[in-house]
Parts: sequence; C-alpha cells; structure tokens
Amino acid sequence: MTNFPEDYTPPAIWTWNKDNGGAFANINRPIAGATHDKELPVGKHPLQLYSMATPNGVKVTVMLEELLAAGHSGAEYDAWLIDIRQGGQFGSDFVAINPNSKIPALMDRSGAEPVRLFESGSILLYLAEKFGAFLPSDPMKRTEALNWLFWQMGSAPYLGGGFGHFYAYAPLKIEYCIDRFTMETKRQLDVLNRHLADNEYMAGSDYSIADIAIWPWYGGVATGQVYNAAEFLQAHEYTHLLRWAEQIGERPAVKRGRIVNRGFGDDLSQQLLERHDASDFELRTQDKLAAAPAE
Repeated sequence: MTNFPEDYTPPAIWTWNKDNGGAFANINRPIAGATHDKELPVGKHPLQLYSMATPNGVKVTVMLEELLAAGHSGAEYDAWLIDIRQGGQFGSDFVAINPNSKIPALMDRSGAEPVRLFESGSILLYLAEKFGAFLPSDPMKRTEALNWLFWQMGSAPYLGGGFGHFYAYAPLKIEYCIDRFTMETKRQLDVLNRHLADNEYMAGSDYSIADIAIWPWYGGVATGQVYNAAEFLQAHEYTHLLRWAEQIGERPAVKRGRIVNRGFGDDLSQQLLERHDASDFELRTQDKLAAAPAE
C-alpha cells in the first residue's frame, strides 16, 4: 500500500493547512476560544437551549419534549438555533457556556445562580436527575442505563468524526479510511443489535436517557436518516436495532424533538428553527412561515 498522496510523509512539525478541511474547512481550526463577540438571546423560560438539530443536538430536544410529555412543566424551554455551518458556536457568549465550542449548550436559570451545561451526556444526566425521570431509581438498572449512556459518548466519535466524515464529508474518498471506520461502525451496530435482541430498551424494560442518547446517532444511521448509508452498511441485517429505532421514532415527543433547531432538509414541515412554546410545532415550522402572508 502506498502513501496518499504518494510522496506524503508526516513532517517533523505539523502546520495547519486551511484548505484541507473538507466540507467544514470554513469553521475548523486548531485553537479554541471565541472568534467574534456575540450576545446570546434569552427567552421567557428557565431553560435556555442553544443548539442545532445534529444527532447531538437532537438528544437534548427529545429529552426536553419527553419531560414535557411526562408532565414536567418545569422543563419548558426556549431553543435558539446556533448554526454551526456559519461558525455560530464561536461567538463569545456561546464560548462562555461551552469553551469547547460544540452544540448543544444549555443554561438553567431556575435557581439563584445560573447553571451552565455542555456535553450532551452531561445535559441528559442533569435533566434526568433534576426532574427524576428517564433514569431508573433501582441501582442496578440505573447503572445499566449509565453504562450505555457513556458507551454512546465514547463510541459515537468513531461513527461521526470517523465514518461520517470520510464516507460523507471528506473532499476525497480514501479507501483505507472508509474501510477502517466502516468496520468499527458495523461492529458497534452489532453490539447494539445483540443487546437489543434480549432487551426492549437499552436499560432493559425502561426507556431512559441511554435510548435518548443512542437513538439520534445509531437509529438514524440504521434507518438511513444519518449519512444516507443504510444500504452501504447493510443496516437491514440488524433487525433488533431496527425494531428499537422504529419503535422510538414513533414516540410523539421524539417526532417533535427531532425537528427543533432543524434548518436543513427538503421537507419544510420538519424544520422548526426556534422553539419557545408548544404551539410552535403547529404554527412556526418553516412551511407554515413560508405560506404566511407578508406583513
């Protein structure tokens, strides 16, 4: 096997080439911190979400909609779109919440002092404990849910940053990279499929934050909603994973949560750029706004 390009060998010291970033070259960079001053809006609810409907963002909007569906009125929230394609995650106020400049980020203003939250797994665990929901109280079942929550947090970078990048976004197709990350992605799908053969949900019989964390990534890949790679991965072979993915996808709160902060795709009825009230799902999706008469 030759190097690619054929004459490439790693230099003694790496230097940043802005032209090698592929689809996200305009926002990727090797340093942290804000690139511009940007004040974030604050709505009427204690929970202020700043996000975009990537799989990581969908985790939190699904969780919030599930909490509301379960009767936890304190989970009402404002969801503000942070367009990561345009570098919105590098604004000064956003970086103050998440110094790692990744969505989602959440502010809880319900207490005497605001609480900042970043990393989707941390947000899910915080909300589950705050509202006493979607995390089993039995120690063994709770541990099982957390096992799978942290499995997702550790495994998804191979799926997103590895397989997704080289299969869907890289500026050129590199067989070695696609093969390497496809092998790992299929192994992870098999891990889930074997587990779900004997369990209705990730933590057994209880729907939990483990399911909410895993579904947007692995359910999306298995059903073709993420990377459009279901045929390539032969996802139909993972029958137990598909059963689970389709079952969760039919939950009303999941259907609502997956379109919040979504500003892409061909179906405008599945795009709700901001969410401030339950009525927004009926009144403020992009198809409704496009059809409204000009003021």
